[in-house]
Amino acid sequence: MTEKILIIGANGQIGTELVKALRAIHGSNQVIAADIRKPADSEGDEGPFELVSVTDADNLRRVFEAHKPTQVYLLAAILSAVGEKNPKMAWDLNMTGLLLVLDYAIEFKVAKLFWPSSIAVFGPNSPKENTPQYCVMDPNSVYGFSKLAGERWCEYYFEKYGLDVRSIRYPGLIGWKAAPGGGTTDYAVHIFHEALTNGKYTSFLSEGTELPMMHMDDAIRATLALMDAPAESLSIRSSYNLAGLSFTPEQLGEEIKKHIPGFELSYVDTDPRQAIADSWPKSIDDTQARTDWGWQPEFDLPRMVEDMLTNLKKIK
Repeated sequence: MTEKILIIGANGQIGTELVKALRAIHGSNQVIAADIRKPADSEGDEGPFELVSVTDADNLRRVFEAHKPTQVYLLAAILSAVGEKNPKMAWDLNMTGLLLVLDYAIEFKVAKLFWPSSIAVFGPNSPKENTPQYCVMDPNSVYGFSKLAGERWCEYYFEKYGLDVRSIRYPGLIGWKAAPGGGTTDYAVHIFHEALTNGKYTSFLSEGTELPMMHMDDAIRATLALMDAPAESLSIRSSYNLAGLSFTPEQLGEEIKKHIPGFELSYVDTDPRQAIADSWPKSIDDTQARTDWGWQPEFDLPRMVEDMLTNLKKIK
């Protein structure tokens, strides 16, 4: 069957790379990128693009009617740090958008729907080390509890309507091709840009804040692997735990110094993002993803740092 794939939120950190990966597999004309603004560069002209807000029900319906997608990736969201500045807007976009797309997926007989969750679904009382797939989940950010509610809706639509919804709880994502979107783990991208430009960086998270992270290449590979997996092999219809690597700002800084010996790393005294980070896991148990669809990360910390610095040097 020829796939017709719609990616909503295509200009974001994940969407930018996912559009390219899926167009390389299925052909440019089979992958429709959609976002609230046009792509910043000409690469967005390589295939169809739709200007649409995920909360605009009428325009969103028009897009579904026009393209009749067989697969949909809903990536549009307001992330953790930005969401705390306008929590009701974040809740509205994150939840209204999901519910509209779930309903249209049923109406237009979408075969598969991907929706990303996050480690933000965990909270202060969740286990911090090797956080399991099932445990106490008491998120304390609007992003976190919108993702937790979204997981429940996705599983509900699978159970009640048979919609093939698939999801990953992404850790912090680190890539060089697109800017991050306002998350609590964004320091781990900003630090590379500042290291190359200024030779120093001031982290908004404290030196010992250990968080789960992942190279963007691994995240894209995991997403495609999950979507390619046979439906009968999937045991999780809320969202899969996914692990790559875990490190602190201090450990990341030390690894960067191996490439940029004079690099200086300092820390702010207080930042509201620290409280969010402190409520999140330090490491993730992703046994279910490894068992169900063969997940294996490829990037460790040294390889991730070398890749980021090598590629960013080319575009600076």
